[in-house]
Order: sequence, then structure tokens, then C-alpha cells
Amino acid sequence: MVKTASSPVTITVSSGGKGSGSRSMGLTSPVPRASVSNNPNSPLSSRASTGGRRTSSAGRYCSMSKDETLEEVNSEFVTYTVHIPPTPDHQSMSASQTSLNEDGKKVMKPERSFISGSIFTGGYNSVTRGHVIDCSLERTEPVKSGLICGMKGCDQRAIQGKCECGFGICRDCYLDCVGSGGGHCPGCKEPYKDVSDGDEEDDEGKSEAEDQALPLPSMADFKLDKRLSLVKSFKAQNHPQDFDHTRWLFETKGTYGYGNAVWPKDGYEVGSGVNGFEHPPDFGERSKRPLTRKVGISAAILSPYRLLILIRLVALGFFLTWRIRHPNHEAMWLWGVSTTCELWFAFSWLLDQLPKLCPVNRVTDLSVLKERFESPNLRNPKGRSDLPGIDVFVSTADPEKEPPLVTTNTILSILAVDYPVEKLACYLSDDGGSLLTFEALAETASFARIWVPFCRKHNIEPRNPEAYFGQKRDFLKNKVRLDFVRERRRVKREYDEFKVRINSLPESIRRRSDAYNAHEELRAKKKQMEMGGNPSEHVTVPKATWMSDGSHWPGTWASGESDHAKGDHAGIIQAMLAPPNAEPVYGAEADGESLIDTTEIDVRLPMLVYVSREKRPGYDHNKKAGAMNALVRTSAIMSNGPFILNLDCDHYIYNSLALREGMCFMLDRGGDRICYVQFPQRFEGIDPNDRYANHNTVFFDVSMRALDGLQGPMYVGTGCIFRRTAIYGFSPPRATEHHGWFGRRKIKLFLRKPKVTKKAKDEISLPINGEHNNDDDADIESLLLPKRFGNSTSLSASIPVAEYQGRLLQDLQGNGNQGRPAGSLAVPREPLDAATVADAISVISCFYEDKTEWGKRVGWIYGSVTEDVVTGYRMHNRGWRSVYCVTKRDAFRGTAPINLTDRLHQVLRWATGSVEIFFSRNNALFASRRLKFLQRVAYFNVGMYPFTSLFLLVYCISPAASLFSGQFIVQSLSATFLIYLLAITITLCLLAILEIRWSGITIHDWWRNEQFWLIGGTSAHPAAVLQGLLKVIAGVDISFTLTSKSSTPEDGEDEFAELYVVKWSFLMVPPITIMMVNMIAIAVGVARTMYSPFPQWSKLVGGVFFSFWVLCHLYPFAKGLMGRKGKVPTIVFVWSGLISIIVSLLWVYINPPSGSQDYMKFHFP
Repeated sequence: MVKTASSPVTITVSSGGKGSGSRSMGLTSPVPRASVSNNPNSPLSSRASTGGRRTSSAGRYCSMSKDETLEEVNSEFVTYTVHIPPTPDHQSMSASQTSLNEDGKKVMKPERSFISGSIFTGGYNSVTRGHVIDCSLERTEPVKSGLICGMKGCDQRAIQGKCECGFGICRDCYLDCVGSGGGHCPGCKEPYKDVSDGDEEDDEGKSEAEDQALPLPSMADFKLDKRLSLVKSFKAQNHPQDFDHTRWLFETKGTYGYGNAVWPKDGYEVGSGVNGFEHPPDFGERSKRPLTRKVGISAAILSPYRLLILIRLVALGFFLTWRIRHPNHEAMWLWGVSTTCELWFAFSWLLDQLPKLCPVNRVTDLSVLKERFESPNLRNPKGRSDLPGIDVFVSTADPEKEPPLVTTNTILSILAVDYPVEKLACYLSDDGGSLLTFEALAETASFARIWVPFCRKHNIEPRNPEAYFGQKRDFLKNKVRLDFVRERRRVKREYDEFKVRINSLPESIRRRSDAYNAHEELRAKKKQMEMGGNPSEHVTVPKATWMSDGSHWPGTWASGESDHAKGDHAGIIQAMLAPPNAEPVYGAEADGESLIDTTEIDVRLPMLVYVSREKRPGYDHNKKAGAMNALVRTSAIMSNGPFILNLDCDHYIYNSLALREGMCFMLDRGGDRICYVQFPQRFEGIDPNDRYANHNTVFFDVSMRALDGLQGPMYVGTGCIFRRTAIYGFSPPRATEHHGWFGRRKIKLFLRKPKVTKKAKDEISLPINGEHNNDDDADIESLLLPKRFGNSTSLSASIPVAEYQGRLLQDLQGNGNQGRPAGSLAVPREPLDAATVADAISVISCFYEDKTEWGKRVGWIYGSVTEDVVTGYRMHNRGWRSVYCVTKRDAFRGTAPINLTDRLHQVLRWATGSVEIFFSRNNALFASRRLKFLQRVAYFNVGMYPFTSLFLLVYCISPAASLFSGQFIVQSLSATFLIYLLAITITLCLLAILEIRWSGITIHDWWRNEQFWLIGGTSAHPAAVLQGLLKVIAGVDISFTLTSKSSTPEDGEDEFAELYVVKWSFLMVPPITIMMVNMIAIAVGVARTMYSPFPQWSKLVGGVFFSFWVLCHLYPFAKGLMGRKGKVPTIVFVWSGLISIIVSLLWVYINPPSGSQDYMKFHFP
């Protein structure tokens, strides 16, 4: 047993497996757990009560125990067991080494390459294991980091701060350059600013170290005190409260002005400015410049738009009043049905139109962001990035419906994004636990070492290789480097080989598994014969799925064996790419190993992690929402970025600056009240005519812009940057309550002050350092954190750290508000070790969320198939705001189903979720007073719109009924009726024109949206209402299939082949029936009128007009049924014809033609 005096961690060194004389060591989490599961089947209780453990013939188990000095909180501790095989960088220790360690020598932690080369698994009734999948030593790269001297032939440690360019040079080489090199830096060829001897160098190095930004508190050292305060202090213990500018200027020989400590020693008396004098930049003005700006819609457009809404509302009021007062006594049933439908349509239009009264546009200033967070200042002399970290979540569930090549391209676009590498982490959630996805991600990590430096060097856009190489425009535009064509050709060849490897993975995995399984069967038969068994007896060997290193895949197997089936497999975490160094690492010249010249390019890559949460039978895993919450907990322990970007696997980053644009809103004045920044969804692969309104531009460019002028847009499931504390369910620092009629009376609340006037029942306030000193509520809330967030103390400790890192700068905060000092985030990230990953395994177990508030108030909300809308609604209901970020170049692009059936099923899922919202406590009728009135109307409309389909179905049949009966919805086409109808139609068209003006959409987009509104309203929406009612009344669960993601078409294939594929669905029956009934009714009405002795042409014109209106809207649906060659499945005609005949016969029976007496009698010839 080896113990260190300064650490509460106990390290157990155990011997290897059988016949192995090697030794190994491992680390587990030393932090306390707030509670232990009471479940007797839980691994937490089983390991505490029994000594049994699963073992492996070639592994070692190294357990850690806590130090008793940490027991300041009444809680039990959990000892994680981590199985760590020997690795090249984690060498075995000899007996002499062990004895040295026992004498007090420092025990070295495993290097990062161990973390990125091992797969960690664990879960229900199983220990947490770390299995090495890559046992080869890291390749020696001809790359020198900033910590090694950059002079050729020298490998001494570099001293920092000798030159502004950051060129690393050791002490001896520096003295040589000063003595014989003229005092010029070998990197930038500029003279050194300060030439000093050894004593002065040491003193200056010391003073420079004092000026470095202080690091954030370590989560492992964080103690959960009564109030969960952040830390006692982020400064040195004896450091004064206020910054001593005089002492700083004296010790660093610096001056005020641009660059601070690196400003020229002789000042700026002589310069290139006017009259030989250069004025320093005005820092006060720079700090006051806003990051974002709200651009209002022109009053010349918005004022008439609002006036037209009022005029149309008045016209609808007069029209409906006239309709009610003038019934059609000849057909009261037709009049009653049509009037009821028109009343509902007017109400629905009002709900949809009111939130559009205040549309806004927003723009960002990226230059100010760079100046404020990535330029030298008093607390950040080196100008390191002070931007907060971002964790990017990508979710996938089925590699068959979501091709791995699509997912890998999305990952590559994330890794190459223009954001500080050390501040970025990417997590892929594989809800299917598929080895195919795992190995595809491993291939992606390998190819990223070529693709990411290529993108950075040549400023490639977009940074999705499939999209970039598939562009039809001139790729040489704006490219000036002479080596671009050569390097592009090399990278293109590497990408083609990468695609072949990805496409061959399924067959490779199958053949490998078959070979290993056959070998296992031979071994089992041989063992059976050695034990004297019957050779003819069949030996059962599980058909496992094997990894490339000859071990069982801990996730899902193709055979679906126990513990390895869909919905029944262990949790898996694999860091494909370890966290990068804090200093830039430059590459080498192009040679046999390096395809491109990266001598001036930072070749570091962001951290990339594969996560597959544990799934077991009997647990509700809550689909995508559960996967997102698992990623939230995992990322909190491994990287803890204060902001989170979530993307679907088919939505890639199209604009490499998108993350910076989103952060402008989060970090600007007032940004601490913003819970998320939503980007519009843009789609590729849509047919040019956009037959089924797949672009959905009316929603993303009209409705969402309008909501941005209220409390913010809704969350739509992807392309959204979240504030982590908002996901945790905390309330904003400030909120506004709206009282009185339409919320005209406002009451402002400061929710993070010691005294709060009013607190909601489900409010979670976030304790801030130094606050609530005498507030017992803060003590209670801190003690309730384990109940809310689970028993992971590391997760609880990460919450205040994430809150601190997400704060605004102090100079942007108002009086009395909390902020962070500039430069506080310009520090290296904590290294990732085995103990951290082992702790992350525990939070993705299937039972972790039991008896917690995950999915209820914390994280993505459960209970609806549209968890995205509900999650955003809960945040707005607490008083948070959101922002809509429309970038000049699309931020993200994805795919959408262009097939009619797939599109209808997608709309069905959305509408069903809306019905669930309407019948739940998430209905906006029960919203708090922190939700604005018009925002409440918008959310209420989300749950209400599917019910419009019931009235729409009846109204689309009404023209046919009118033609069949010879009656009309009014007794006669009077001038009053026609004037009202004309006024309503004209105002609708004018409103559409103005919406097109201020939103930027086209008339074609608007018309396609109108058409699909009727198609969806007569097919998917009624089915959604039926399913929702069955779930609410009868408890029938609703299950949906995953929307298939279209893969990239091969050369020679039709890009829109899916558009013409006809797949039968029951959703097609209602619109087909409506079309056939209306066409038959037109023929019947025309024939009756032409052969009638007293023709009533006005009623015929009215009926034909409305029938024609219905058929025009259903035209894309009819065209989709025809397919490419006009072929329609026979079942479509059978069902539609049968229903049309039945409806026609029933109508003739109910309302027989006048003058016929024996129409129901049948006479044999």
C-alpha cells in the first residue's frame, strides 16, 4: 500500500493476473458522495455489503479510499473500482520503485494518452473498468510544443515571456542570441525588449508569475459546505482585495495602454502617429462597445403591418357577426357547421398573429468579442483566450437510419470550428451502443489530424468535408496560398479513403466477429472433449461482437444476447481525443507522414468523447431527453463548460464563426438573463420546388423573429447554445413579473440578492460566494442538491464553478451584481485522469436519476415527444430570456425528409407532442407571471394548433356537401357577403406581402407553407389529436420510429430519388378522400345545374370555388402520390374509392334528389 502525505487519496498497488509479475496502479474519485442508493440491487450497496467482484484473468483492480479528514459533511462515501491494464505510458513498477514511493517519493499519475487510449465501462451490478484498446506507444512527432526550446538541436525547457511572438527558447540559447545574435528573437526576428542577466531574469520571471491569471478552483478539492459557496477566494490568501496598480507597474516595468506589460519599454513618445506622437488606444471606449445590437424593423413596414392586423380583425368581427345574424334557413346544418368552423379559424388566426406584433433583427460584432476576451489586459498579459468553455453535444441512436458517415462529418465540422481549442469539448451520445458508431468515431479522430489543420490554414468553409468537396462553385475563390491546390488534392484523397473505411466498417465488423466466434466455438469444443464430453453434443457459444483488439464489445451485439442487446447494455465512455495543452502546438513541414505544411498552424484538437449511457430492462430511458441529460452530467465532470451547444447528428456547423456569434449574446451586457441562443434551422438536399415545405421558412424567419421581440424564440431541438445553470433548473439573476390586464404592470425581481420579495414554489436559487450569510433557505437548498442532482459530489461541486465561468465581466455588471474579473478563464484546464472518467461512468447509469429531479425540473424535461419545446417553456416560465441569432452565413445546416410519408410522420410526431403539452401542466394557461402575455399566447398556440384540424376536415368536406345538396353556406351570394369575403382575402394577401418584406422570405415559401398547412391539417394533425386523447384518457403509450437521415447520394444517383418514392401510410386516407369527394361533387354539381329546369348558378359557383380552393392546396400531396412515373399503389385507390362511394351513397340516402319517388327501390329486369 502506498500513501501520500499530502493527498487524501489512497493508492492500492496490486499484482497482475496469473503468471504476471508486473504491477500497476490506478486512481478513483476521492470526492465524497452525498448519498448511497438504497436499492439492494444497486452496485453502490452491493459493493459496500459484499466483497464479491467480477474479475478478469488478465486484469488488475485498484481501489481508492477516502481520507477521514474530509468528513465535514454527514455523508457516506462510495469507493469506485477501476480495472486498469498496463499501458506503455503507465509502466509497471519494480520492487525498488515501490520502496522509493513508500519513502515519500511522489507517485506520478497516468498520462493523458492512457485516458484517450482506454474505454471505460460500468453500470448496474458491475464494477467500473478501464480497458486499454490502444497499447502502442505514441508516435514521436516532429513537433515542438511551447514548453521546449525552439532552437534546432536543443531540447531544453523553454523560458516564457522573452518575446511577444511566444517563441520558446531556453536560457542558454537566449544568452547566445543576446551575446552573439544581436539580441534578436529567432522567431520573429525582432529585437528582445528586455536584455537582462541571470539575477534580473529570475526576478522578472517571478513578477510575471505573479501577474498570471489565477486558476479556478479544482473540483476535486472543492468541499461541499453548508451553502455550496463557490470557493473562499479566487485570489491568493494574502492578496489585497483591490488590485495594486502601483506595485504592478513597478515590478513589471509596464505602462498603461494597449498591451500593458508588453508595451515598449521606452514608452510611446516616438511613434508613427501624427507629429511623431502615437496616442494609446482608448480602453474605456473599447470596453463600452456592445457585442450585439438590436435592429428594429422599419416603421414604414411594421406600422402598416400592425394596422392591417387590426383592420383584418375588425373585418373578421363584422363578417362573423353578419354570418351569425343571417342564417341559411334552407340548409341550417350547412350554415351551422360552416359558421362554427369559421369562428374557430378566426380564433386560431388571432393566436398565430398576435405574437408577430414585435419582430426584431439582431447583429453581432465579432471584432469587439476578440478585443475584449482575446487581447492582453492587466489580468491577462499574454492575451490568452478568456472566452468560456463550450461543450458540444451530438446525439445519434441508430446507425442504420442515421448513417455513420453523416455523423462523422458533423463531428469533423465541430472539431474544426473557429473557437479556442482548449475551451471546446465534443461529446457524441450513441444511444444504440453500436460498435459501428464507436469505430467510425475512432476513424474520425484519426482523420481530424489532417482535416482540422487544413481548414485552419486555408480558412475552409464549410468545414464539413462532404459538403466542402461536394460544392459546385469555384473552390479557388479567395485562395492565395500557392500550396492550396496541392494540399487540397492530398486531403481530398485522404477523405476518399476515409469514406471507404467508414463504408466498409459494417462488413469488417461482421467478418471479424464471425472469425472470433468460430475460434471460440473451436476452443469450447476442444475443452469439451478434454473434459470427456460427448463430441456430438452441440456447444452453445454466445455470438459476440468483437472489437479490433480481440475483446468483447461492451455495448450492443448483433445477436442481441443478454447484457448486450438494444435497451440492455453497460455504460461506455471513451475519450477519443484527450484534452489539449494550454499552449499552442505547431506542426511540421510536409513529408511522408505529414500531408500538409503546418509549421505555422496550431495542430491541437478539441477533446472528443464517446458516450453510451447504460440501458437496462425495466427502466424508462426517456429517449433523446434522457440521452441529453446523461451528456449534461458526463460533461459536467469531464470538462464542465458553462455553455452547451446541442446538435442533431445530421446538423453540421456551416459557419465556423457560429459559436462566437452565439457567445456575443451570452457575454454582452444583460446576457446573464439569457438561457439559450437559438439558431434557425437550414436544410440541404431539399428539392428545388420545396414540394412539402421542408425548409419551413415561415416558421424560422417569421414566427421565430417575432418571438425574439418578446421573451425569446422557442427551443426547436437542435442548433441551440444553452447556459448550463439554466439547464440545471436555476432561476435567472433578475426576472420581471407581469400583472394586470395583458401584463401591463411590471414588478422587477432580483433573485440572487439576500432578500427576495417573492419566490415561486419550484424556485431554485443559485447561492453565490459571499451571499446568504444569514439565510437559512440557502442552507436548505444546498442540502437539497443531492436530491435534485443525484449523489455525485463531483457533479454538485461543478455547479458553482460552471456558474462562475458563465458570468459576465465585472465591468459589464451593474451595481450590486456579481461578475468575474477579466482574465480569470485564461488558465489551463484541469488534466483528465482515470478517476474523473470513473466518476463520469456513475452518472450515466440507468438508476442514477431515481429519486432525483432530472427530467422533472432539471435538464431536458421528460413526458413529451417534443421535449425541446417543453424544456424551453420551463426556462421562459422561470423568467429567463432567449435570443434568436440569424447569421449572415447560415450557422448550421442539416437534412430533412423529402419523402411524403416520412414528412407526414415527422409532422405527426410534432403535433402529438403539442397535444401532450395541451393536456399537461406545461399548458401556457398555467404559466407563471414571469411569462409575458404575448409569449404566453405563443406557447398556448403550440398546444392548440393540432385541434384546428378537426374543424379543417369538416370545412374541406363542406364544399362537396354544398354541391351534392345544391345548397350553399349562405342563402344567397349577396353583395355584403362578397364585400366581407373580399376584404378578408385582400387583407390576408397584404399581410403576407408585408411579412415577406420584413422577414426576407419569398412568395413561393409562403404559398408552400399554406399548402402544407392544409395537407398536414387533414392527415397528420387529426391522427395526433386521436393519439393524444388515447394517451390522456386510456393511457395508451405513443411510440415513434426514428426519422431516417438521408445519406449522401453516390455519383450518378438522383439526388432527389426519395422524393418520388411512395410509401403507403394510413395518414394518406383522409386527404385522398377529400380530393376524390370534392372532384365527384364538382361533377355532380355541374351536371345538376346544367340539366336543371331552374339552374342556380350562384350556388354552383360558390361551391366550385371553395372545392377548387381545397384542391389547389392538396395539389402537392396529389403530385407526391403519383411518384416519378405516375404510379399509385392500388390500396390507395381501393380505400379512397370505397370511402368516397360510401359517403356519396349516405348523402343520397339522407338528402335525395327532388322529384324522385322511387330512388331507393330496386327492380329486377
